[in-house]
Amino acid sequence: MKGVNIVNARKRVLVVDDEQGMRELLEIILGGDGYDVASVANCDEARRVIERDRFDVVITDLRIGSDARAGMGLLEWMQENGAGTPAIMMTAHGSVENAIEAMKRGAADYVLKPFKNDEIKLLVRRAIEQRDLVRENKALRKEQAKLGQVTNMIGASAALQQVKDMVRRVAVLPSTIAIHGESGVGKELVARSVHQLSERSQKPFVAINCGGIPENLLESELFGHKRGTFTGAVEDKDGLFVVANGGTLFLDEIGEMPLALQVKLLRVLDNHMVTPLGGVESIKVDVRIVSATNRDLDEMVREGTFREDLFYRLNVIPLHLPALRERPDDIPLLVRHYLTRHAEKLSRRVPVITPAALDMLCAYDWPGNIRELGNVIERALALCNADTIDVAELPNNVSQHMPRANASYSDLPQQGLDLEALIEDIEMKLIEQALSRTRHSQKKAARLLGLTARSLRYRLQKYGIGSELDEPALA
Repeated sequence: MKGVNIVNARKRVLVVDDEQGMRELLEIILGGDGYDVASVANCDEARRVIERDRFDVVITDLRIGSDARAGMGLLEWMQENGAGTPAIMMTAHGSVENAIEAMKRGAADYVLKPFKNDEIKLLVRRAIEQRDLVRENKALRKEQAKLGQVTNMIGASAALQQVKDMVRRVAVLPSTIAIHGESGVGKELVARSVHQLSERSQKPFVAINCGGIPENLLESELFGHKRGTFTGAVEDKDGLFVVANGGTLFLDEIGEMPLALQVKLLRVLDNHMVTPLGGVESIKVDVRIVSATNRDLDEMVREGTFREDLFYRLNVIPLHLPALRERPDDIPLLVRHYLTRHAEKLSRRVPVITPAALDMLCAYDWPGNIRELGNVIERALALCNADTIDVAELPNNVSQHMPRANASYSDLPQQGLDLEALIEDIEMKLIEQALSRTRHSQKKAARLLGLTARSLRYRLQKYGIGSELDEPALA
């Protein structure tokens, strides 16, 4: 049709009015603007048409026949039945009250008869644009909700950002993923993020620790068993491969899986079939495998304690998680997260952590990683009497921790160095840190540095540090 707006060519409009002349007028006006226009004479027919077909806009008269509020009733029905179609109310008997009520009942706009041709075109175009914007916002919120699964990995360091970016990239792939990292770094959390961002997110996520279950029970847990297969097998049981069908199976501590079970796992990865213990019929499964370990599988392969063929099947996409000591910038964020989480569980106000206590937490090496940090914060929250967590609430292994020597201090440069100046520089920095951590309490700083009060005073005078904060009690 000549003059048709191609953008609106497939947009559909439904007109509801008992006046045939008005229906025909709108068909001409909107049809000439590129819309596919249908029209009905009453609300009952309108409901049947809306249930059967899709429309982008509904234009309805307020008064239809003898019912002065028929249009309002149609708006209510559309809202209750989730039609999701924007509606424009038109009437020859306009009032501010009717306009407000129509908007409350879900109308996108309101127009008085008689109207200008351009006016109704503008209202229809605006209603469709608003509807499209709402749909885009919903899609964006859905996408952000998915990304929110990754942001559940607390931290903003560059090391963690790399992990998050990798998770987003690989989650949509069908490949197996092997997560490597020390104990307590959050490998299961990453596996869950992969699942939530994948097309399998609506299917089960099933996790099992391969190192926490005896070999005979692990085989039954994974593959299932038939009744009477062994003592205690009083009924058939589906294995986790069947339970996770369509979803993701997370095999934690895969390095602990016995060699005999590694063979069976490899067979499932090859043919996607599972045979329960004591069974003769195999079950086809569709499961994505995500494994995790804190062991060096390369070394285990060389030692013969892990199958090489299984290693390559599991390690299609390796994903390494950094230890907490490798991302110390994330510690304050994690501390705040755990304080809030544990305070909610205990129905307590979230306490404030002192700078000295936070400095100690940041300086600690965290061999147990995030899991250890969470336990320390829970302990500190339970022990603090007020709304403040200080050094006294931290365990001794944290508060008395001595930082590891920096490699730059122990490696001799090729050109040599000034040893005396280096030692003085290190000593000054450590003293300043100790004073800052203890809020310039020389007595506490001396304890942190393992010095006597007199030795610390000598060094303060030597370097001209803190002379204005002298504490006579030290002498």
